[in-house]
Amino acid sequence: MESDAYKIVFEKHGVFLHTSAKRQNDQDSMIPGVIRLIEKTSDVLLQWIPIEEDGDMTQIHYTKKFVQESPGTAACRAEEDMFDPGYEPDWAVISTVGTKVRPQEDLTAVKPGNREKWAFSLSLSELKSVRKSKPGLSWSYLIFITKEGVSLQALHFHQGGTKALLKALRKYVILAVSPKDSRLFLVYPHDSHALSHSFDELQMFDDDGSSDLVSRFFQDPYSATFGGFSKVTSFFRGALRHQDAHHQRPLSEMAIGLEDEPGFEVISCCKLTSRNLFQQVELGERPVIQRQAPVSEQEWESYINSEGQVMNVDGLKKRIFSGGLCPGLRKDAWKYLLGYYPWDSTAEDRKSLVRRKTDEYFRMKLQWKSVSDDQEKRNSLLRGYRSLIERDVSRTDRNNKFYEGNDNPGLCLLNDALMTYCMFNFDLGYVQGMSDLLSPILYVMQNEVDAFWCFTGFMEMVHHNFEESQESMKRQLSQLNLLLRVLDSALCDFLDSKESGNLSCCFRWLLIWFKREFSFQDILLLWEVLWTGLPCPNFHLLVACGILDSEREALMNSDYGFNEILKHINELTMKMSVEDILCRAEALNQQLAHCQELPFNIKELLGMVDVKSPAPSTDTASPPQPLSPSQVHELDLTDSVSPSQPDSSIEILPTEDTTTSQSLSP
Repeated sequence: MESDAYKIVFEKHGVFLHTSAKRQNDQDSMIPGVIRLIEKTSDVLLQWIPIEEDGDMTQIHYTKKFVQESPGTAACRAEEDMFDPGYEPDWAVISTVGTKVRPQEDLTAVKPGNREKWAFSLSLSELKSVRKSKPGLSWSYLIFITKEGVSLQALHFHQGGTKALLKALRKYVILAVSPKDSRLFLVYPHDSHALSHSFDELQMFDDDGSSDLVSRFFQDPYSATFGGFSKVTSFFRGALRHQDAHHQRPLSEMAIGLEDEPGFEVISCCKLTSRNLFQQVELGERPVIQRQAPVSEQEWESYINSEGQVMNVDGLKKRIFSGGLCPGLRKDAWKYLLGYYPWDSTAEDRKSLVRRKTDEYFRMKLQWKSVSDDQEKRNSLLRGYRSLIERDVSRTDRNNKFYEGNDNPGLCLLNDALMTYCMFNFDLGYVQGMSDLLSPILYVMQNEVDAFWCFTGFMEMVHHNFEESQESMKRQLSQLNLLLRVLDSALCDFLDSKESGNLSCCFRWLLIWFKREFSFQDILLLWEVLWTGLPCPNFHLLVACGILDSEREALMNSDYGFNEILKHINELTMKMSVEDILCRAEALNQQLAHCQELPFNIKELLGMVDVKSPAPSTDTASPPQPLSPSQVHELDLTDSVSPSQPDSSIEILPTEDTTTSQSLSP
């Protein structure tokens, strides 16, 4: 009978229940078991059952439907595709990785007794939340909490699989990251009115009505998830608010047939507003900027003295900013711009430096190269980094001749430099997006050691972008919002009216410094301009403002809704002129610099105020100090968020792709 039919839709062995947190290494405190999702006609159950030491399962009431598959098929590779590296950063912009199937651990004997009492079977309708472990070198675990407030015993996944389980759960429930705790997933049913309404608007499901949020990303998950980020931002904002029919976006504004957009998966976001922070100021007329010719090799030599030192560094930086470098100079000039070569070093100094840095690099490289297979089995962090890097390298700039082909030596250099960076920066390790930053540097340097040390200099500038907390990215989006409101309040108001005022569509721009927005050759010019640090701090934010300014008329003179704005922004990829955007950004900077009424926060952001050293304390009370942009942002967030409208976050679990991305363009 149909009512008696059961189907095991997910099963994972090597899931241990630790009966005593203080005795983790005591085999008597670890009960091996298997966790399953069991689909019934009218319900879905989450079940964990202990197993005997010979591997036979106890108290099995259901039989798994069996479909014969030949080796190599998708079904046979399911376990490999759902591999999880053992650590799970709360926001990492990474995709799921594939790896060799690890042999199952021997099931350690547990003293017989009442271990069956630990078994449980829980309906997903009774599940309130799921807590996951902190990332680290130990086993990942999950804790399930019922609506009655009962926390079930933590389940430790000795062979990985937490991400795979969460992904399977998402087919039946919504998992939203708690705004107060990034490791806590709140569980919502799919049939909730608010959630269903938001999903219908965003068209995130396929035509067959599937509830698998990531089903649209299977073709190219590496480059197709960023569009979903902004959709999900709006989705959960509406899902967790009280519904107001008068404020729902009309269906006429919805994009029809929105294509997959290139970019990164972003797990959490923040509501950013800057309205009412200051009154509109008069900026005056915007100047017209003309770019200059690139610095030639002959001109470069004119800045070098007889000992090989660079003279008039400030003047040289201004020339690089205004014109860039001719291609033949980049290999040397970038080493100065990225801090590998000191500007005042002599030729002999640099020879000595290269010898020391080469030795240091290969010592670090040897650290991970000398790890044996047996050691790596007990190092989930290194194993995870290796898998992620191998996956990302295989699809980074593969349309560039330097990286095309399956046996290209450039891919090996890219892989080795990124693995060595994990040894150089243990705290940060590797996060998706870093391969995009290293690729152009390696292309220019044509040398593994030089590229690595230039890359470390670049990462010194942007490493905060990749940190787990995302505070830097939130702050930059807030600062971009502040700048845009001063420069063009009408455009800000328009974006606010279309639920796009948080500028989440600009996330990828700031994360990897526009790497995917311009052609490969244009990025070489843009980055060397930004590396000069001129004409002000945070000039990359003005570059973002320049892009938005260039599209102002197209956005505001249309009937675009939220989805259409997102689609339009993402379709700018590879269609913009970097020279035009740089001219606009420089003009915006000069316009702001000549404004007499510019708010202090903007002046501070762009380095237009003198930073004075704190004076010695005296008995006289000092005047109140102005707030920094981050402090203003925090106050604004506090004032703008009410208990009935909490900021919310969502995590979309990454997916495994079936093809290798061959192009950066959509």
